[in-house]
Amino acid sequence: MADIGSEVSRALNWRGKNHNFSQAATDRALELLDLTIADDKNRKYGKELWRIREAVVDFFYFDNQFKSSELSWRRYFDAFAYAANLSG
Repeated sequence: MADIGSEVSRALNWRGKNHNFSQAATDRALELLDLTIADDKNRKYGKELWRIREAVVDFFYFDNQFKSSELSWRRYFDAFAYAANLSG
């Protein structure tokens, strides 16, 4: 999840500056999410992972119906980065 968050953060940083870089980072985040969802060991987190994927697509590619914000994305994924640093 920390790696997915890193790509989402990268997409946020490039948003409004370079559309191609932002889109590439978003695509990488979605690819990592898809791989995470496909891994059987994450089956119990399926609902949350699918909801995250849906919200990322909505935020970056559609009308942001979920009313996500840059700050909410950073806060959500920062927790995973923090946990990864503690265990690393």
